[in-house]
Amino acid sequence: MTKIFPFFKTVTGEFVMRKAMLLFLVCFAAIAGGCNQKETKELKIAAAADLTLAFKEIGKQFEQKTGTHVVFSFGSTGQLEEQIKNGAPFDVFAAANVKAIDELKNEHLIIPGTDYVYALGKIGIVTKDQSVRKLDDLLQPDVKRIAIANPSHAPYGLAAKQALEKGGIWNKIKNKLVYGKNIADTLAYVESGNAEAGIVAYSLVKTHNIPVVLIDERMYEPIQQEVAVLKATKYEKEAKQFVEFLHSRAGQQIMKKYGFTIPKEK
Repeated sequence: MTKIFPFFKTVTGEFVMRKAMLLFLVCFAAIAGGCNQKETKELKIAAAADLTLAFKEIGKQFEQKTGTHVVFSFGSTGQLEEQIKNGAPFDVFAAANVKAIDELKNEHLIIPGTDYVYALGKIGIVTKDQSVRKLDDLLQPDVKRIAIANPSHAPYGLAAKQALEKGGIWNKIKNKLVYGKNIADTLAYVESGNAEAGIVAYSLVKTHNIPVVLIDERMYEPIQQEVAVLKATKYEKEAKQFVEFLHSRAGQQIMKKYGFTIPKEK
């Protein structure tokens, strides 16, 4: 038995060594394979709610062209701006006004030279039954609730307020107003029947079946929508590519499809 034990010890040692070597080779292959895999980059884009339909289509085309995955966070411009100031990890900010981008520039949160006005928005009156064809129709007794986005942080809500003030009916219908947290939320009030009428972004209803009547653009200040790449981005190259794609012919055609006006080249 004493003669067999050293042999057993040797065999066992060789078995352990072989097992360790095999485990090492498996781990090495896994690591090497992981290194060879191409990293899937993901852009996080904060976008005004009026861009929901247009940007979902733009995002698909951009992904097909570049292979870069895009994730959108839609909301009111003011609320998204606050999130960015508080450190939200976005790569690109597509605002519904110029003011928000300017404020972020003042706080050095924007990469210089990446900001530009990419579109001009429009507002319109929506109702399910087409009972409202002009601003004065909002005074009708049957129109008990009128939805607009909150003017304090939503550019489209501010435009609605300006139109109502210029039309001379703001004070007359103030008690009818219900405020959406953003322009998509405002449209939902009308679609759900919680408001008889609403003033919303044309871009959200142009391709819908819900009736819409455009409001004369002279009734409100131009809704200049600006985009920029944020300094916090980890993917500056890809973020700039998205902004460039938005500015490209393909991107502009999609924006026009949803009712936006493309500003003239400076």
